[in-house]
Amino acid sequence: MIVDCHGHYTTAPPQLGEYRDAQKEALADDPAHVGERGTISISDDALRESLEPNQLRLQHERGIDFCIFSPRASWMGHHIGNQHTSKFWSQQCNDLIRRICDLYPDRFAPVCQLPQTPSDPEAGIANAVAELRRCVDEMGFVGCNLNPDPSGGWWNGPTMYDPAFRPLYEAMCELDVPAMIHVSATCNDHFHSTGSHYLGADTTAFMQALTSGVFRDFPDMRWVIPHGGGAVPYHWGRFKGMAEENQKNGWMLVDELMDNVFFDTCVYHQPGIDLLVDVVPTENILFASEMVGAVKGLNPDTGEYYDDTKKYIDRAALTDQQRTQIFEGNVQRVYPRLRLPGKADS
Repeated sequence: MIVDCHGHYTTAPPQLGEYRDAQKEALADDPAHVGERGTISISDDALRESLEPNQLRLQHERGIDFCIFSPRASWMGHHIGNQHTSKFWSQQCNDLIRRICDLYPDRFAPVCQLPQTPSDPEAGIANAVAELRRCVDEMGFVGCNLNPDPSGGWWNGPTMYDPAFRPLYEAMCELDVPAMIHVSATCNDHFHSTGSHYLGADTTAFMQALTSGVFRDFPDMRWVIPHGGGAVPYHWGRFKGMAEENQKNGWMLVDELMDNVFFDTCVYHQPGIDLLVDVVPTENILFASEMVGAVKGLNPDTGEYYDDTKKYIDRAALTDQQRTQIFEGNVQRVYPRLRLPGKADS
């Protein structure tokens, strides 16, 4: 089975955006606006119409059997508003993901966004824990997306090893769910959201884990670092060498960190995938495409879509056993709550 661990609901009906716009309008008049959760009226037919010509069509055309699906990352927008804004927005987005997975249980499994709040990190983490428990315990979600920079590109909040994150990490370990480390759109003009902010955040999260030893305190916690791990595979020797030199300062060795950190295959050319599978241990790679996402076009050099990542894995110098690990086996280890269709023991 081919399991895509990284899908976002990027084709939501306009009612979702209208709800968000209403939140922003209320905040423009009163930045402390609390408001209420309210409702979003979207029919099941509208959900089907948003998915069947898009994600579901591409899954069928590209031979992807199943997708771990979460709200649109660039719309998480934790820097917008206050803790109430993020809480209501996250609840609405997560409820929509649950509905989609109920409509297509043989195609999608749900992952939630968390209502982090840079203006009040303590309240944001408390809300994140509550939403994680709601999604996992009450709605059967298999993981969460965790933003290492909810400030939207300013990087002025707690680091990922700050004690403020402890309640969330404790909940993740208790519930046995991983976090995909994924930023949202940036409001800092120095960064392009998908071109530099995303990839820089991936690398930054890895480095914070390496230097802090946070996984020694949470040995059962698992992070999926997307987009091929940012710069990490390309500069593997840099990270490995620095960790060895600084082991006396509490850094984790790279091999030690690989018990807890995993990379996906959202890398959009063959040489990049070839480097990823050559450098990173096979057991730490999860298949992913992030479609429909940042890079949707055709590569003029190959005539193939950039984000058709299954073709890159098919062509990589891997054994059949390694491909099976990447396509299916590793994701089942990292997401133990995942139940794949037709696999009673998964």
